[in-house]
Formats: sequence, C-alpha cells, structure tokens
Amino acid sequence: MKVLKFGGKSLANGKGIDTVVDIIHNKVRNGEKITVVLSARGNTTNELEEILEKASKNEDYKEQLKAFKKYQIEDFRGVDFDNEFKTLDKLFEGVSLLGDYSKRIKDQVLSQGEVISAKLLTQLLREKNIKANFTDSRDLIKTDGRFGDAQPLNKLSKENVINHFQKYNGSTVNVVTGFIASNTKNETTTLGRNGSNYTASLLANYLEAEELQNYTHVNGIYTANPDLVQDAKKIEKLSFNEANELAYFGTNILHAKTIIPLIEKKIPLRILNTFDSNGNGTLITSETSEKGIKSLSVLENVALINLKGRGLLGKVGVDARIFRALAHKNISVSFISQGSSERGIGFVVDADKAKEAKDVLEQEFEADFYKRDVSAISIEDDVSVISIIGQDLSTFHKPYNALIKNQIVPLLFNNTVSGKNVSLVVRKRQLHRALNVIHGEIFEISKKINIAIFGHGLVGGTLIDQILQSTKQIEKRKNITLNIFAVANSRKVLFAKNGLETNWKTKIEEKGVSYAIEDIISFADEHHLENLIAIDNTASEAFTKSYINLVKHSFDLVSSNKVANTLSFDFYKELRIKLEENQKQYLYETNVGAGLPLIDTIKLLHLSGENITRIKGVFSGSLSYLFNTFSAEERPFSEVLQEAIDKGFTEPDPREDLCGNDVGRKLLILARELDLGNEFDDVNIHNLIPKNLREGEASSFLERLGELDEVYQKVKEEQKPDCVLRYIGDLWGDLSQEKGNLDVKLVSVPKSSALGQVKGSDSIFEIYTESYGDQPIVIQGAGAGAAVTARGVFGDILRLADKA
Repeated sequence: MKVLKFGGKSLANGKGIDTVVDIIHNKVRNGEKITVVLSARGNTTNELEEILEKASKNEDYKEQLKAFKKYQIEDFRGVDFDNEFKTLDKLFEGVSLLGDYSKRIKDQVLSQGEVISAKLLTQLLREKNIKANFTDSRDLIKTDGRFGDAQPLNKLSKENVINHFQKYNGSTVNVVTGFIASNTKNETTTLGRNGSNYTASLLANYLEAEELQNYTHVNGIYTANPDLVQDAKKIEKLSFNEANELAYFGTNILHAKTIIPLIEKKIPLRILNTFDSNGNGTLITSETSEKGIKSLSVLENVALINLKGRGLLGKVGVDARIFRALAHKNISVSFISQGSSERGIGFVVDADKAKEAKDVLEQEFEADFYKRDVSAISIEDDVSVISIIGQDLSTFHKPYNALIKNQIVPLLFNNTVSGKNVSLVVRKRQLHRALNVIHGEIFEISKKINIAIFGHGLVGGTLIDQILQSTKQIEKRKNITLNIFAVANSRKVLFAKNGLETNWKTKIEEKGVSYAIEDIISFADEHHLENLIAIDNTASEAFTKSYINLVKHSFDLVSSNKVANTLSFDFYKELRIKLEENQKQYLYETNVGAGLPLIDTIKLLHLSGENITRIKGVFSGSLSYLFNTFSAEERPFSEVLQEAIDKGFTEPDPREDLCGNDVGRKLLILARELDLGNEFDDVNIHNLIPKNLREGEASSFLERLGELDEVYQKVKEEQKPDCVLRYIGDLWGDLSQEKGNLDVKLVSVPKSSALGQVKGSDSIFEIYTESYGDQPIVIQGAGAGAAVTARGVFGDILRLADKA
C-alpha cells in the first residue's frame, strides 16, 4: 500500500481539487492500493484562525464566516456540511460571548477544516465510481491530553489503525483527515505544526506502507527556497538523515517529527508536485547519499536572545540555569552560541516566545543583575536563521567571506557536533540577499554580478555592448553572470532587474525615469541584488560625491572618470578609509593609459617595497597622435590637429586636451599611488594653447586653428637633429618624501629613444626604480579610443567578479 498526502494548495477550488481527483482515479484504475490523507483546503486553517480571533474580540466575524462557508460549497452543492457548519456557528458564538477561547476550543474549530476537506473528496471520488470511505482520524489516532500540539499514543493508535484497515481494505480508498486526533476522553486534539504530514507518516508506519507520497505545490525539495533563490535546483535524492536535518532547520515541506516514523520502518518518502504529472519529485530513503552540501534551509519566525555579563566568566552552571528556566515555561531553544572574552550567550527561540523568555531569564538572574555579573538580556526580533545542510567547517570560509564582501555580517553562528551543518543568524532584511550569495558560492552556480552603469556615451555605450556580446562566453568560461540592472545618464535611469537587452538605447529614452543615487541603491535593496558594482563612465565631479554613499551600500567601484582621484587629498584619503571600512574595492586602471596595465604594475612594485624613483611618459593618446604625426610629416600643425579631431582622438573642444590638465590629472593619480600627498595645484603644466586662444567658444577656436601653425613650426625647427616632439608627464625627485615634483611639458627627444619611437596614438610609460637603475620598466600600447578604454573598464569588472 502507498499513502498519499495532499496539502492545502493542492485541494483548493478549481484546478487543485480536480487534479487531486484525477491523480487518485488514475492510481485506482492502474490497480494501486492507496490511502489518502488530507489537509484543510486552500487557506481554510488561516481563515478559521482569523474568524476565531475576531469572535474572541467581539468583532463582527459573521460576514467572513459566511464567505468561508460559501467557498467550501459553491462548486459542490451535493455535499452536506451542515454538521460542520453548525459546529462552527456554535463554537464561534460561544467564544464571542466569553470574549476568549482555550486551546481545546481552538482544536475543535480547526478540526472542521480537515473534516470538510475529507468529506468533500470522498463524495467526489464516489461520483467517479471509486469506492471511497471517509475516515475521521479522531477515531484512529489517540494522543495525550495536550491541546494544540498533542503527542500520539503509538500502541493504542496502531491497534486502531490496523483494525480499521482490516475492515476497510482491498479496493477501498480510505480518505483520512490529517492533523486532527483525539485524546482518551475522545476530545479533539491537533498534532501541531505540519500535523497532516505527521498523520500520513504515522499511518505509513503502522501499515508498513510501500511508500509515502507527499503531494505539494512544488516539484520537490530544492537547494534553497525557489521563491527566494531564482537559481535553486531540485534535489533528486536525499537520505533520511539529511532530510531530518533539513526538516529541523526549517524546510517548509518537511518537519522533523514527520520523518521519524518513516525512519523506523525505512519507508521511502517522495515529495511530488500535484500539478506536474511528469515529475519524479525528490525521493528520500534510508540509503546514504553522496557527501556534500545539500540545501539551504530558513527559519523566519524566530528571535535572538542575547545574555551578556563579564561576571559570569568561569562560573559553573550558567547554561544549566538558562535551559532550566526556559524549560519550565516550555520554551525550546533552536541553537546556541557562546563567547568567552566577555561572557556572552546567544540563542534562538520562536518569535512568539521571545518576550516570555526574556522575562523568565530576568527573574532567574535577578541577583546576578544586582551584583552586576549580568549586564544585559536583550531581544533581537528582526532576524532569520539560515542553515547550510552538509556544510563542512573546512570550507565554510568561502560562503562566509562572500557574505562579508556583500556587507552581510552574521549576528551569530554555530555548527552541529558532526561539523557537517552550519547555521547563521542574519538580519531579516538581509535574508534574501544572503541566501543568493551563499547559494551561488557553495553550489557553484554562475555567480551573478549586478552592475549599475553611470554614463552611456562613447565609452559607456561601448562597454555595455561589449558586456552584452560577451555575457554567454564569460558565463561558460568563468561561471560568472554579468547582469546590468541599471544604466543612467545625468537625467534618467533605466532599470532592468534581469539585465539589459540589446535595444537598451531605445528603452532608456522610452522608459527611463528621473532619479537620484538613492533610487539605484533602493532598487538593489528591494530586489536583493548581490555582488554590486557601480561603473562611473562620466567625467562628472558631482557624481564622484556619490562614491562614498555607494560604497556604504555594498557597491564596489570601477571608474574611467579621473576626477575622484584628483580631488583634494583629504577626499582621496576619506574614500579609501570608507572602502577599507566596508571591505569594498575601487578599480580605475583606465584612469591612466586606457587599457594598459600601468596602475596595477605601479601598485605591485610599491607594495612589494620597490623604491620607484621616477615615472615619465606620453600620457595622452590624443596628444601622442598629434605630435607623432606632426614630427614625422611636413604638414601644418593645424592640419594634423584637425585630422585628430576628425578621427575622434580629441574632445569636441580640443582645448581640453591641449591645455594639459588631463595629463596633469593622470600624473597626479600616479603620484598618489606612491602615497605622495600632492594636490593638483602642485602640477606644473605647460599649456599648449596660446593665451589669446584660451577664451571663447569652441567653434571660434576651431576657426582659428591656423594661428597655431607658426608657433609650433618654430618649436619643431629649433630642435636638434634627429629629434622629435613629445608631450610628456614627469614625476621625479625624492619620492620617499611627502611630495614629489610633477611636470607636464612639451619636450624634444631623440628619435632613437623609447619616447621617440612611439607611433600613432600609443602611450608609453617609463618606470624607474632603485633595483632596475638606469634601465626603466617600459609599458607601451594603445592609449586612446573608446573601445580600448571600455575594454580596460571591462577588465576591472572581471577582476572584481573573480574576487566576489
């Protein structure tokens, strides 16, 4: 025989109840011997509780009761529920008159839900010509006298069940009420949380069933709750021990007490989806499965109690006093963790027991408060518990570090004696994100990196397209999913929780909304997005003021914008302090040299203790092209400049390049990488624009480019033979001091030198160190262009993704 148990959602009006009838009909037609155990239908139990509460407060409950009755009979006019409805009327009326109710009365009220459910299904099966027998479990399962959470009297219950099934067997389908039972006085009791599943497992045990099939609204047990973790995967097979751990630590489909009767008789349990006839569900057996992490479970309706006191350090019996006091009030502790330096004990209890637990402990430790051995007993009720079933402590650092990087700091954690399960207490508002972070880390499902991009001009737009084109390849190669959830310009932002599409340019115009930085942060919080990166592809000083706020809200930073690193040294230091405090990173390799590995090289040399004595080079790809071409060809300076403008090597107003400020900022960035405290005002900049051309509109300047020819032709002709012009940045002096010398200038260098051999728009950097002497480290390559810069930003994103 197989025992089939159907949950409330499976029995709801419409598709639910019809599907259950079909499942049973098909099994009977195939010759299977089955027994069916039912929960109350749909939301029945919750509704009855709500009506009971209203009645006890003398509120109007009759309209809700009328709606309840209508739901139960509206599609099933042929079923007689008069006795159940009269019982409810009488009970609610009595509660309303008394203004209160006992657990005994509550059990009588709630039991009507299961009775209605079983009577209905029995009638529907009979209409299908199936021999069905309504079975009231109160006649079978006998319990102790505790109402609300009664314990079965196994010997007596087993005798009742065997006798009943000897009478109603063969082709008869017994439709049994779950959840409810009766004590030896024949008073109605209930079996507590997950009671219908418990009824089913008890019957399976007493009847030594072939299998217990638990039909729910999901396809089985998952690696995490699919409602909270989108990437959760179904588990095909579990052992009873693993299922028991999952049940104990909060998996909704299971409860620990429902597993025990099955373990005793080694009866397999299969979790199935009522609405998926093709699914195999999850099979739970006595067989040992492969080692490893199985699932994440969650306990939500809990509170954390903290007891602190320096005076308790080393005292014997403190734990015993805590548990004894709580046990006296029937308060169960989920798990406990202790500290030693300042005596502290934290433990988890059901949320509705927290206040009582605190009161009990304050009474128990009253004398210790007076002696100041105990300093505080507090409740934190905004918490949830995540349990990692199968987690070995030797690898626990991986999910733990991932949580810390996402600014989720567990309030408490412990592990089981076996060392194979770890539980964490986290703040409830962080639960969703924490689950996704842990799940992605331990199951090696593609790690999701959620990206907000600010600025979608030439560099930003190219970056977006590069990411979209490479996403599938990166996921396949590196097991990382890059998800652009927001793209913004100075006016509007386009949100896309599950990522941008290729038509993002059109959508930002059509569906973009005005925003503040707080809106981006709020969106990430509301959708529990993990592994956050903010990309600054603007040239805005105003936007850099948002950096610290983003860091505080768990964003790493990547920037092609040089401004943040060249503002005041105080801001520079403050930003790095906040990054360290929040354990976030700020990468900006493209600030100098576009995609060249310059900043990383300098950081590595400096951190290794290498004494860098000088850095000089061609920092601007635009000006590199301008002077490389002008030096090599016999053409007017204005003509070469116009060509650079036409090719997009310069800004729309080329004076932004020619003034030298861009090179000055880049030089300052390198100085600060060496821990020098220079400000931008310390940079000596040779402005390439004659004074008479520095003011006015860009259009006016572009019309007067010819006025530059005489100036630069003269400079070119005054050079020594075999020399060429280069516009360089030069950081020099005693760089072990507080500040260095920073010069930006136009120089003439031999054609044969490293600087003299640069071609096109390439940049080149010479790094002189004490160890290498007169032989510099030379880094050379493309130093300009949107594609190169975007690719450099992309590289920084991937560096962060690898470390996330």
